[in-house]
Formats: sequence, C-alpha cells, structure tokens
Amino acid sequence: MTSAGLLSNARIYFDLTKPNVWWLLVFTGLAGLFAGAGGLPDLSILILATITITAGSAGSETISNYIERDIDSVMRRTARRVLPRGLIKPAWKALVFGIILTAISLITATFINALTFIFMLVGILDYLLVYVIFTKRRTPINIILGSFAGGAPLMAGYAAAAGDVPLEAWILAAMIVLWIPAHVWSLALRYKEDYVRAGVPMLPTVISEVKSIRCIASTVLLFIPFSLAPYFLYPSKYGLPYLLVAGLSGAALVYFSMRLIAQPTKDNAWKLFKLTSPQLAVLTAVIILENLF
Repeated sequence: MTSAGLLSNARIYFDLTKPNVWWLLVFTGLAGLFAGAGGLPDLSILILATITITAGSAGSETISNYIERDIDSVMRRTARRVLPRGLIKPAWKALVFGIILTAISLITATFINALTFIFMLVGILDYLLVYVIFTKRRTPINIILGSFAGGAPLMAGYAAAAGDVPLEAWILAAMIVLWIPAHVWSLALRYKEDYVRAGVPMLPTVISEVKSIRCIASTVLLFIPFSLAPYFLYPSKYGLPYLLVAGLSGAALVYFSMRLIAQPTKDNAWKLFKLTSPQLAVLTAVIILENLF
C-alpha cells in the first residue's frame, strides 16, 4: 500500500472513532487530572492518563459505531459515517479496532492506580452495555442510565492524579452527567424524524415536544448549581474567573432553554445543542486554568 493509501486508511479509522464526540470527553478527563493534582500533574501520570482516557473514549465510540451501524445507515444525520458508507470491509475490523483501543486504555490504567482502572472500566461498560446495547433501543430514559459514562473520564483523571475521589471530584463529574441530557435531547428534538425512522425511543420521540422541552430546561436548571458549586465549596481553588465563566455560560444555557420553551422550534433546539459543547469546553478549560495558576 502506498503512503497515500496508508494515510487515507488512517483517516478512515480515525473518523470511525467519532473524534467530534470523544475530544470533549478527553478534555473533561484532563480537567479532572489537573483538579486532582491541584496544579500541573506529574509528567508520567499526565501521559499515561491522557492515553488511557483517549483510548478508552475513542475505543468505546468505535465499538458503538459497529453495534449501531444498522441504525446509522437509516438516519440521515449519521448515514455518512464510515461503516454505513462501507469504507471498512468486512465491518468486524472496526469492532476489533475498538476492542484494541479499549484494551490499551484498561492496560495503561493499571499502571496508574486501581481507581483509574475502575472508573474507566465502569464508564466503558455503562456506555456500551447499559446505554448502547440494553437501553438505547428500549427506553426513553436511555441517556439517563448511560450518562455516568460521561462523567467517568473526569473521575478517572482525578483519581489518576490524586489517588482518591473526594467530594470535589463527584461534584465536577455530576456537573457533566447533568449536562448530557440537555445536549442529547436537544439534538434528538432537532432530528426527531431520524430517531423515529430508526426506531430509537429517545425522549422527544415518545412524549410531546412541550414535555420534552420542559425536561431539557429542567436538566439545565439542575446543571447550573453544580457548575457554580466549586466556587462556593472550594474558593481557594476556584476563584472569580471560574465564577464569571460558570455564571455567564450557565446564563447563556438558561437563556436558550427558556427561548426553546417560548418558541419550541427545531431551529431553537439546534441552537441550544450547538451551544452545549462550547459551553462545557469553556467551563472545562477554566477548571484547568484555575488549578494551574
């Protein structure tokens, strides 16, 4: 195979991991790492934890792509993904690649400590078994049951640096867990027909749009106090810059949620969805910076 062919193949397998999803999980894991260290982590831990969280997140997304290839092929939003386009044949190669990545994650986690291994393992199992395999196609509370997986990278990162998971770690992880429903449900509301076509009972497909929007707004309102809690509980670590970022970005989420309630359109649902990832990324960045400086 030529170098151009190898590069093309590498790109295909990279896209298979859904980097647009896992980059934010890795970023939250790094936030946990810096918060657990209370500053710059030990270089060896930083490298091992980054490999662990990246490989685990990318591997889980790769395996989910394989499991959900039938759904992806009938949804317009996902029909251009790697497996529905037939870019990897036979498809089981994708599964093997995902298993290798998750194995790398768990192996490197063992070189850090037992808690890091446990949180990565539980996060992977919650996402793949609880969410993707057992609940996504069966119940509208699927994302609630699978949301712990979203907080697992932060917990693993915190445990890697601190060797412990005190209340601070749980608050930061809970913030992410509570962020997930609004992120996913606003997307599902925007692409409701896609989920109906695929037979996936995401909340907006099984209850009225009005009730769905109320659920979205409720999770945003639950998210806000958890995002502000670090400033009030740990003022020596999270100062005024954190409060300003958490307050302003949280206010933006509340504004777009209230706007969605007032004008329940797909366009407004999409605007809320598009805001959620940058909002969490900015909040995560300030957690890192507050612990560094």
